[in-house]
Amino acid sequence: MVSMWEWGGGAVLRKLGHPSTSVCSVPRGEARGEEEEEEAVFTWEVKANDRTYNNQFKEKAFLCWQRTKYKDNIIHTAKYNFFSFLPLNLYEQFHRISNSYFLFIIILQGVFPEISTMPWFTLFAPLVCLLLIRAIRDLVDDIGRHRSDSTVNNRPCEMLVGERFLCKKWKDLHVGDLVRLHDTNIVPADILLLASTEPSSLCYVETADIDGETNLKYRQALLVTHHGLTTIKNMASFQGKVVCEEPNSRMHYFTGHLEWEGKKYSLDSGNILLRGCKIRNTDTCYGMVIYAGFDTKIMRNCGTVHLKRTKIDRLMNKLVIMICIFVVLISMALTMGFWSKVKEFKTKHYYVPELRVHSVTTETFFILLSFIILLSVMMPMAMFITAEFIYLGNSIFIDWDVEMYYAPQDMPAKARSTSLNVQLGQVGYIFSDKTGTLTQNIMTFKKCCINGIVYGPEQEGYPYKDNPFLWNVFADGKMLFRNSRLLSIVRNNKDKMVREFWRLLAICHTVMVEEKDNQLFYQAASPDEEALVTAARNFGYVFLARTQDSITVMELGEQRVYQVLAMMDFNSIRKRMSVLVRNPEGSIYLYTKGADTVLFERLHKKDLYRKGRTVKAATEEALTSFAEETLRTLCLAYKKVEEDQYNEWHQRHQEAKILLENRAQALHQVYEEIEQNLQLLGITAIEDRLQDGVLETIQCLKKGNIKIWVLTGDKQETAVNIGYACQLLSEDMHILNEEQITAILEAYHETKDSLPQIKMAAMIVSGEFLDQLMKSAAGPMLQNKDPNTPQSPEEWREQAFVELACSCKAVICCRVTPKQKALIVALVKKYQNVVTLAIGDGANDVNMIKTADIGVGLAGQEGMQAVQNSDYMLAQFRFLRRLLLVHGRWSYMRVCKFLRYFIYKTLAIMMVQIWFAFYSGFTAQPLYEGWFLALFNLLYTTLPVLYIGLFEQDVSDEQSLELPELYTAGQKDELFNYWVFFQAITHGTVTSLVNFFMTMWISHDIIGPIVDYQSFATVMSLSGLLSVTMEVILIIKYWTVLTVLAIFFSLCFYIIITRASQSFWLFTISPTTFPFLSVEQNVIPHPYILLMIMLNVSLNTLPVLAFRVIYQALKQLRLKEEEKEEEKEEVEEVPIEEIAMVPRARRSSYAFSHQEGYANLITQGTIMRRSLGANKYQSDEEHSSSLDAI
Repeated sequence: MVSMWEWGGGAVLRKLGHPSTSVCSVPRGEARGEEEEEEAVFTWEVKANDRTYNNQFKEKAFLCWQRTKYKDNIIHTAKYNFFSFLPLNLYEQFHRISNSYFLFIIILQGVFPEISTMPWFTLFAPLVCLLLIRAIRDLVDDIGRHRSDSTVNNRPCEMLVGERFLCKKWKDLHVGDLVRLHDTNIVPADILLLASTEPSSLCYVETADIDGETNLKYRQALLVTHHGLTTIKNMASFQGKVVCEEPNSRMHYFTGHLEWEGKKYSLDSGNILLRGCKIRNTDTCYGMVIYAGFDTKIMRNCGTVHLKRTKIDRLMNKLVIMICIFVVLISMALTMGFWSKVKEFKTKHYYVPELRVHSVTTETFFILLSFIILLSVMMPMAMFITAEFIYLGNSIFIDWDVEMYYAPQDMPAKARSTSLNVQLGQVGYIFSDKTGTLTQNIMTFKKCCINGIVYGPEQEGYPYKDNPFLWNVFADGKMLFRNSRLLSIVRNNKDKMVREFWRLLAICHTVMVEEKDNQLFYQAASPDEEALVTAARNFGYVFLARTQDSITVMELGEQRVYQVLAMMDFNSIRKRMSVLVRNPEGSIYLYTKGADTVLFERLHKKDLYRKGRTVKAATEEALTSFAEETLRTLCLAYKKVEEDQYNEWHQRHQEAKILLENRAQALHQVYEEIEQNLQLLGITAIEDRLQDGVLETIQCLKKGNIKIWVLTGDKQETAVNIGYACQLLSEDMHILNEEQITAILEAYHETKDSLPQIKMAAMIVSGEFLDQLMKSAAGPMLQNKDPNTPQSPEEWREQAFVELACSCKAVICCRVTPKQKALIVALVKKYQNVVTLAIGDGANDVNMIKTADIGVGLAGQEGMQAVQNSDYMLAQFRFLRRLLLVHGRWSYMRVCKFLRYFIYKTLAIMMVQIWFAFYSGFTAQPLYEGWFLALFNLLYTTLPVLYIGLFEQDVSDEQSLELPELYTAGQKDELFNYWVFFQAITHGTVTSLVNFFMTMWISHDIIGPIVDYQSFATVMSLSGLLSVTMEVILIIKYWTVLTVLAIFFSLCFYIIITRASQSFWLFTISPTTFPFLSVEQNVIPHPYILLMIMLNVSLNTLPVLAFRVIYQALKQLRLKEEEKEEEKEEVEEVPIEEIAMVPRARRSSYAFSHQEGYANLITQGTIMRRSLGANKYQSDEEHSSSLDAI
C-alpha cells in the first residue's frame, strides 16, 4: 500500500512548485534533485550554530587585505559617517562648477592681495555661508537615514544562545544563527524555515513589503527538520550545513541543499523566509539565517543613495562654465587693451622715466588677474545663497499646506528634500506602485446577481432604524454591503436559487477559520476569498469549521455538516474551483465558481432553451455592467450529482491521483468530466477599492501631459483591472501583449524603419519578459553615455522597447522585482531625457524611489521604508495632484523667473565695468563704490528677489488645478533655457549700455556736478538700481502688501547705507574704506541729474514694456491659428496603422488572477491543526522562562 506522503503530500508540493525532496526522501525526486545540484556549482556554505566555521570564509577586499565573506545583519543606508562627512560633502559640493570658480577667485585674492579689487573676505564669507547651508541640509537628511537604520538594526528578535532563545537585536544576528519568530513578527534576515507549530511545519507569510501582494502565502519546512527538530535541545545540537547559491537579487528564486547526518535534501524558494516578510497566522516558527544584512535579497534590490540634481542645476553648471569662459575671454581682451596702451604711452612719452616695480609682462599678467577678479561678480554668489533660501521656503510651504493634510492618520505632507522643489514642476513620467499606492488593500463585496436579478448596495442615507444584521450573532460589522430586499428573501428561505447561491459561497473555498474570544477569524489565500465568505456569513450562511473531509456551516441558525468528497482548486489553466459535497440529507452536490468564459460553456444545454436563456442573458448583461464599473466578478453554478454517477467518477479520480506520470493532466481530465451540465446561480462583484481621489488625480495629471506607468509585483489580471478602474486603460485602447511587442521590435530591427504609429495603445508586460528583453541593461548599457549610438544589438533592442513604450498612452508592468522597477526608471531617464517621479509605499518600492529624479513615499500600511528613502512624503496618492500642479509648477515658475531676473540685474550693473575700462586706460579700476558692490545683491535688490522666489503666482492654486495644461511649460523647459539665458544677457547688456553711454554723452560737454569719477559712479549706481527695480515691478504678477514693502525697504536700504558710508564720520575713521565722501548728497539733488536718471530709467523700461505687449498680442494670434489647424487635422485625420485587439476576459479578472489555494493541503490533512495550544517545542515552564528572558 502506498503511503499518503509518498503519493499525496509529495504530489501536493510538487504541484505547488516544491520539489518532492523538500518534504520527504522520495528516491525518484531525490535523484532528480542531485542531478540538478551537480549542474550548479554552489559556493555559499553556512553551518548552523557554528560561527567559527562560518567566519573562516574570506573574500578579497583591497589588494592583499581580506575580510569576512559573510556580512553581519547591520544595515547602513546613510551616505556619511562621522569621519567621511566633511571630506565627502566638500567633494560633492565642489563638483558644482560655481563653487570651484568662487574658490579659485578667493585663492587669487589671497595670493595676490595687491591686485585684488575687493577684500578677499567679501567672497570668502558668502562661500562659507553657502557651503554651510548646503552641508547642514545634507547632514539633516543623513541624520534621518541614520535614525532609520538604528531603528531597524535595533529591532528585537529571539536568537538561540546555548540551549535557550534569548531576546537579541537584529544587528546581533549572523549567518548560521537560529531564530524564533512569532505571529506578526517581521523576518529579520533571509532564513531557512526549519520547523513551526503549524501542521507539517507550514508557515504563513505576508509579502506586501516585497512584491505588493496582500494575500497570504505559505512556506514549508523540510520533512526531515520537521520531525527531527522537535525540541529546543535538538535545535541547539543541530549541525546541518546549507550549501546554496551566492547572494543575488532574484526575489522568487532560490536553489541549494541541506546537508545533515550524511544526507542531502534539496531546497527551493518554498523553504525560505525572506527579510521583510511578516509572519501571519502562525504561532511560532524556527529558522536558520542563510543571508544577512546586505546579502539578503530585499537589500540586494534596494539600490544605493543617489545624488539627485535638478535639470536647472545641471543647466546652471553649463551656464557657469559659459560665464567663466566669457569672463576669461573679456579679461584677456581688456588686458590686450592695457598692453597696447602701455606700448602707446612708451612710444609717445619716451622721456618719462619708468618707475615700475614689475616688468610690463608681469604688470600685464597682474592686470589680467585683476580683471578676472573684478568681473567675477558677473556670476554672483548671492544668487546661489538666495536660491537655497527659496528652495527652503517652498519646502516649508509644502509642509504647511492644509490641503495635503490627512486627518485620519494625522499626517501632513513633508518635503524631506529641499533642493528638488523646482523639478516637481517638470515631471514627465510617474512610476507608481499599485498595492497600497493606488488601492487601499481592501476587498469589499459590492454587488451580486442571483438568478438574473441584480442586488446592489442601498443608497446612501437609506433609513435604517437599527443594524439589519442584529439577528445574526456571527455577522461582521465591518462589512458595508446591505440590501434589505435580498436580506428579506434570504430570511424567508423560500427561494432555492438564493439559498444555493449563499450556500456555495460558504462551502466552495479554501478559507481556514480560527476562533478567538468567541469571534471567528478567517485566513484566506486571497482577500477576495475572504470577502466572499464574509458576505455569506453576514447573510446567515456562516462557515464555522472544517476538517480533512468535512465542512461545517451555520445556515440561518441551523448547523449543518457537509462531507467533502473532492476539492478541485483554482489554477492558471482551470480558472475555476469546484467542491463536491454530500449534504446531511445524503444528496451529492457540485458547487463551482470561476470565470464567466469558463463556466458558461459548461452550463446545462437544455436550460439554455427555456428559462435558463433569460437568466443567462440577464447575467451576461450584469457581467458587462459590473465590468464597466471595474468590479472583479466571479460566476457561480451548481448541479446535483447522482450516486451512480459519483461512484463511477470517484473510481477514475482515485486512479488519476496515483499515477506516476502526467498526474496533473489526468486529474484535469477527470475534473472536466464532472464539471459539466451546471446550472447557473449568479455572479458576485468584488471591488478592489481605489484610494479616494485616485481617478480624478490620474485624469488631471494626464491632461497635464504626464504619463503614468504602473509597476507592480502583483499578477497581471489584477493590475489590468486596476488600470481600468483608474482609467489608465479604456475599452477603445489597443492592448499590446508580449507577443505583439516582440513582433513589432523584430520588424523594426529588420526594416530599420521608424516604429509603427499605434493609435490609443497601451502596453502590458511581465517581469519575465523584461528579463529576456533587457539582458544587458544592468551592465554596460547604463554606462553608455550616448543613447544615439548603442553599443550592441541588445542595447538597441532596449532603446527601441523604451521608445515603443513611451509612445503608448499607458504602460503596466506586472510581476516585476524591485530591481526591475528601478531598471525601467533608469532606462526611461536615459533614453527620454525627462524628469521621472516614482511613488510607492513599501520596501519593494525603495530602489525605484531612489533611482527616479524625484521619489515620493506614501505613509501607508506597508511600513515606513518608502518614506524614509523618499524626497517627499504624502499620506494619499491624491495629494500628488496638488504637489505637482500647484507647488511644483509654482516652484518651477518662481525659480525660473528668479534666475532670469538675477542674471539680468547682475549684468545690467556689472557690464558697466567693461565699458568703463575703455575710459580708465584698461587698468581694472572699479567704477562703483566698494560698499555698493558688496551690498547690491545682499540688501538693495534682495527682498524683491526673495518675494519672486517665494510668493510669485501667475495663476491661483484653484486655477492651477482646473487648468493642468499649464503644467506643460515646465516639461518643455520653456521658462528657463539657453534662449531665456541669452535674452537675460542681452537685456542686461542693453540696460548697462543705456545707463553708461547716456550718462557719459549727456554729461560730456555740460558743466555740472559730474566732474569726477566718483560722481559719475554714484549716478550710474542709482540709474542701475532704479532700472532693475522698474524691471521687477513689471515682471511681478501677484501683488500684495509684501511686494510694496519689499521694494520700499530695498530703496530705503540704499538711501540709508549710502548716506552712512559717505558720511564724514566714517571717512575720518578709514578714508581708504569709505572714500566716497558726501558724493551722493552733492550730486543727486541737482535737477538735471534727476532728469538724466529718469531718462535712463525710461529708456530702459518703456521699449521693453512695448515689446512685451506686442509679443503677447502676436502670441495670442498664433495660438488661435494653431488651434484652427489642429481642428482641421482632426477632421482630416489620416488612418494610422492599427494592431488587432486581443479579446480580454476582464469581466472575471478575479478568477484569472486567483492563485492556487490550499485545497490539496486540506484534503491531505497537511494543513489541519491537531489541537489548540499544543506546542511540541517547549514546556510551559520553558516558555515562561524564555518570556522572562525577553
